Amino acid sequence: MDVRVRGKPTPARHLQRLVSCLLRPFIRDMKNKKKLEQKKAADMSFEVSLQQLNDLLTDDSGLYSWPTEHCHQVYPRIYVGNAFVATNVLRLKRLGITHILNAAEGNSFMHVNTSADFYSGSGITYHGIPASDTDHFDLSVFFQEAADFIASALAYKNGKGKVYVHCREGYSRSPTLVIAYLMLRQNMDVHTALATVRHKREIGPNDGFLRQLCALNQRLAAGDLETMN
Repeated sequence: MDVRVRGKPTPARHLQRLVSCLLRPFIRDMKNKKKLEQKKAADMSFEVSLQQLNDLLTDDSGLYSWPTEHCHQVYPRIYVGNAFVATNVLRLKRLGITHILNAAEGNSFMHVNTSADFYSGSGITYHGIPASDTDHFDLSVFFQEAADFIASALAYKNGKGKVYVHCREGYSRSPTLVIAYLMLRQNMDVHTALATVRHKREIGPNDGFLRQLCALNQRLAAGDLETMN
């Protein structure tokens, strides 16, 4: 008869525990590797290429289009346009604009030389961002600032505000800031945000700005930034 002493492991049980101890580091490494692979796969699903965004901006022939109008309403109560409308206070008033975001503040030929004084007495609230339309200009440092201003403009008078976001041509700098707003405040990914604006207006952010939007998309997907409604 096989008589076992209570509490004392049998040789088979002892061997099982020994094997388990030896394999534990290997199993732990395998689990960690699997988690890393899953995280990498999740991150990859949010990666957006420059080419993918450019494909959204061009027609079937791969050509970009120039804006057909001076300004367009690209999202409820958000208008994107050029300097021609920005400097026409009467037209802005007819549109019901309550806030102006100048994405090209400055006095060079690439910029629009307006300020709060320019709109003095009109009742229009002004905010300027001194951005240049070049690939190497870091517009992303102004994404949150612009999103905050647009959000406050739309909240004006219990949600009756209208904001005109412009640069020199309403083609690169200003639409980029609106796209960033849609990502930061409306929980859109970069594809949806860019397509939303492009559906309403012909735009063409430079490749540097598109890369910065891709980076913003990645940070939002990774949880490094929080969106705000």
